[in-house]
Amino acid sequence: MKYWLFKSEPDDFSIDDLATSANQTSFWFGIRNYQARNFIRDELQPGDQILFYHSSCAVPAVVGTAVIKSTAQVDNTAFDPQSPYFDAKSDLHKPRWFGVDIGFLSKFAQPVSLRFIKQDPQLQQMYLVAKGNRLSIQPVADDEWQRIVALGAKQQPA
Repeated sequence: MKYWLFKSEPDDFSIDDLATSANQTSFWFGIRNYQARNFIRDELQPGDQILFYHSSCAVPAVVGTAVIKSTAQVDNTAFDPQSPYFDAKSDLHKPRWFGVDIGFLSKFAQPVSLRFIKQDPQLQQMYLVAKGNRLSIQPVADDEWQRIVALGAKQQPA
């Protein structure tokens, strides 16, 4: 099993939206970065676990956990001219964009803010805090996963 961090803007899709989705499951679509696409297509496996991260908001933070529920599937939003994720260069016979089903696991008692993560000596090697990193899907090391899940279960300073 591997661990991942998925970024989502909470105004578009939040941990609460995932928790209230049918069967607490949703298709993760709209990824239009090749490195993130490669993670989806080549590495994500059912059972892998996710840190669900709210980005582009007042307090960016890891807010809960989810699980990969499917292997990569074609992201059909790439073929829909009405979708904000439409890609005119996509080819039905050679799809370039993929997504996966994810399922809700938990919402943290306390979000683990990006500010806190940047200050925590145990999390300094996280891909999330690497200079210039903006990937919406990124790997997480086992010890980083354990630390953030433990922090999410309790109060910590802002």
